[in-house]
Amino acid sequence: MKPSAISLLTVCGISELPEQRARSVSHVLSILDPEHPDPEAFEAYDPHHRTILRFNDIIDPRPNMLMPEPAHVEAVLRFGDDLAQSSVTRVEGHLLVHCHMGISRSTAAMVTLMAQANPGESEDSLLERLAEIRPQAWPNSVMIQFADDLLSRGGRLTAALRRHYGRQVRRDPKTAQWMRELGRGREVDMAA
Repeated sequence: MKPSAISLLTVCGISELPEQRARSVSHVLSILDPEHPDPEAFEAYDPHHRTILRFNDIIDPRPNMLMPEPAHVEAVLRFGDDLAQSSVTRVEGHLLVHCHMGISRSTAAMVTLMAQANPGESEDSLLERLAEIRPQAWPNSVMIQFADDLLSRGGRLTAALRRHYGRQVRRDPKTAQWMRELGRGREVDMAA
């Protein structure tokens, strides 16, 4: 996000939401499974703007699960547009993006918002900044492919994601096994 619009970016999982309450969160993007209840933690937050999206963290169709779709990423970008528009009425803000674990859907959404707000920044730089915000980031590849298309990044965001996956696997080799167990082996295979 541009410094004049948002001064702090946070990605977390549901279990971490209570610790974020005291951090003056101004904007929240919640990405939840379709059947998951709304997290009670937000009842204790100061007033903030919040958008909720509901879909599963999967990269291949599964029975009774909702795949990420272009419309979900379009909603993320609309959230980003609203965030940029609101910068006129405030000096700074704190953006919190969360999903269940704060690893995949939320990190994909955060890097999408960063790419939208910083169209001239390189894709590798965006993913490096994402890793500074959330070291365990493993962005959902389906969401990133949609973002790549919607932001006219010409495949560069997806290529940078491959390099990011490679860095994550080298940083913690157990990540590859964990992602395979979660049905995300195709992403591990993407790692460069």
